[in-house]
Amino acid sequence: MTTEQAFNLNCPLPIGQYEHATLAHGGGGRLMQQLLERLIRPAFDNRWLDQRHDSTVLDIGGSRLAFTTDGYVVKPLFFPGGDIGKLAVCGTLNDLAMSGAKPLFLSASLIIEEGFPFADLQRILHSMGETARAAGVAIVTGDTKVVENGKGDGLYIVTSGIGSIEHRMTIGPSSIAAGDDILVTGDIGRHGVAIISEREGLRFETSIASDCADLSGLVAELLAAGCELHCLRDLTRGGLASAVLELARDAQLSIELDEAAIPVLPQVSAACEMLGFDPLYVANEGQMTLFVPPPETERVLALLHQHSLGRRAAKIGSVTSHGEARVELRNAFGIKRVLDLLSGEQLPRIC
Repeated sequence: MTTEQAFNLNCPLPIGQYEHATLAHGGGGRLMQQLLERLIRPAFDNRWLDQRHDSTVLDIGGSRLAFTTDGYVVKPLFFPGGDIGKLAVCGTLNDLAMSGAKPLFLSASLIIEEGFPFADLQRILHSMGETARAAGVAIVTGDTKVVENGKGDGLYIVTSGIGSIEHRMTIGPSSIAAGDDILVTGDIGRHGVAIISEREGLRFETSIASDCADLSGLVAELLAAGCELHCLRDLTRGGLASAVLELARDAQLSIELDEAAIPVLPQVSAACEMLGFDPLYVANEGQMTLFVPPPETERVLALLHQHSLGRRAAKIGSVTSHGEARVELRNAFGIKRVLDLLSGEQLPRIC
């Protein structure tokens, strides 16, 4: 039985039924979703996983906390605009922020390959500490393992985070309503293009740096202004298209995106065209999409435009109805096409 055969089945099977299936390196897109839905979620089935968001909201002693974890296997470890350490901290801060949480504490687990240069490790640890301190959080616990040479690809980092939710909104897929406007904080595709350029030694006329950034401060400003936010989602692996497709599936939404309104830098667009990539599916590490009720749209956009991470913010679409999971992209000529998850990742090892 092949991996595709196993994960294309309509329902979970006993573990023994998968014993001859294997996972392909870099498997992503539709296959990753099938892996989650057919194997991982059934194994851990509980009501907290059913929130299907970047971080899980926990009610503990009358307080609401957000909790998240993620692993980072980016290659190369250093890239224009950041490194694996900055990426790990920003990624976890952003996952907490997507629930409207104020990040409080992080953990960090390091899996280091034997022979990894001390100078590189020191540089990455400094980057992690500097990024955490800038966000006002502390890395308070962790673990370190060293694996044999040739077994760890240099360095992997796993980070977890806890944040407090100090408002009454439920920010997540379940709150999205028909008629909501869909916004994006800025231009898409820069992180993935920066990674592949560095990995393959590509040089373009204009340098392209990752957008890797901590979004928690931006979200905090929107909340402090009293903005009504239905859902937030950061646009990491799989890019804007995959994020919107996942939300459409989880909340049974019909969504229409306006291709002409989606900001893409000319150099990113040119690089994607040369490499055969669709920028809609290219990863970002400092952008998010927001689902807001129409009366809030102009105010939210005005606030975003005042922030350094939101100056290119734009309205890019809307939720047309509930009841059917469908995402359509309308081009400048008014022609629509249906978007779908890719069968694999365009760019593996980008986060």
